[in-house]
Amino acid sequence: MSSQTNLTLKQWNLEDFDIGRPLGKGKFGSVYLAREKQMKYIVALKILFKSQLLKSNVAHQLIREIEIQCHLNHPNILKMYNYFTDNKKIYLILEYALGGELYKVLQDNGKFSEKTAGRYVYQVADALNYCHSKDVIHRDIKPENILIGANGELKLADFGWSVHAPSSKRQTMCGTMDYLPPEMVNGAAHDKRVDYWAVGVLTYEFLVGNPPFESSSQNDTYSNIRHVRYSFPNHVSKDPQDLIRKLLVLNPDNRLDFEGVMNHFWVQKMKEN
Repeated sequence: MSSQTNLTLKQWNLEDFDIGRPLGKGKFGSVYLAREKQMKYIVALKILFKSQLLKSNVAHQLIREIEIQCHLNHPNILKMYNYFTDNKKIYLILEYALGGELYKVLQDNGKFSEKTAGRYVYQVADALNYCHSKDVIHRDIKPENILIGANGELKLADFGWSVHAPSSKRQTMCGTMDYLPPEMVNGAAHDKRVDYWAVGVLTYEFLVGNPPFESSSQNDTYSNIRHVRYSFPNHVSKDPQDLIRKLLVLNPDNRLDFEGVMNHFWVQKMKEN
């Protein structure tokens, strides 16, 4: 039996792990590097406080995250192997992403080359296409929620906002302001096509270094989104502009889907280079 299979099947407790350095801190707890004692398998252990989750009324969101992420199996999605609880805390056993946070890498670089951006866009579209095939909408795609694996591949993480959606249209406002599509800004029902829009915003941010609708005030950002008002700096070439324009479309019916993104001539060219 592989150590990965073992991780998903066993009943765990904290004694099974050596806890290492902190990898990150969030509102509800922290993530630590950890090693499973028997198989010496390296994981990321996300430790959350029940009291804080209940106080902030997000316990249901966490349960949803666990239900969703445990069942997703894709090379560009961070694997959640298992979870366990004690009186005060919930522990999520996650795949360790050696390359850290994409957001930090983007900040350090300012922006990405077309080659890197195109390769990354393909991986994100592939992962989200897989999610949609399982009736999962992510709804919170942004660089902060993407990690980098040991071989430089992207890993979608943070499924806290995502929703298992056979019932298709929902009406809650979620996600990050700069990445919200017009239908969510307008409080209208939305479906999986919010993720198409988000990949358009992400592609722009990869190439430019900031999102397209960013403004000094929330109202201006919302207005920009509602009117799909943005422009390209001179260094962004026509090919990626074509992809972004096909994703940042007011009417969700007219947005390019993920098969279209993966097969887009620019993405294919960058992927093969």
